[in-house]
Amino acid sequence: MPIISKYSTEQIESLMQDLQTVLQSHNASVDLGLLALGNLATHIINKQVPEALRADVASSFAKALQQSITDTKKVIQ
Repeated sequence: MPIISKYSTEQIESLMQDLQTVLQSHNASVDLGLLALGNLATHIINKQVPEALRADVASSFAKALQQSITDTKKVIQ
């Protein structure tokens, strides 16, 4: 069953493009970009998710990330 997002493709793609533009403007290498995005994900979870749910949200995020890089049907360009 496909996952249905509450966000439109346009919203997601626009935000992704903005984030990519910022990384490019800083000439961020792959490892620096991933470090910054990982730190941002941690910050968002710690500041916006109730403490009791943080571990589950982080686990779900990590699982979704792992699935997205192994799913050959999803390609981000």
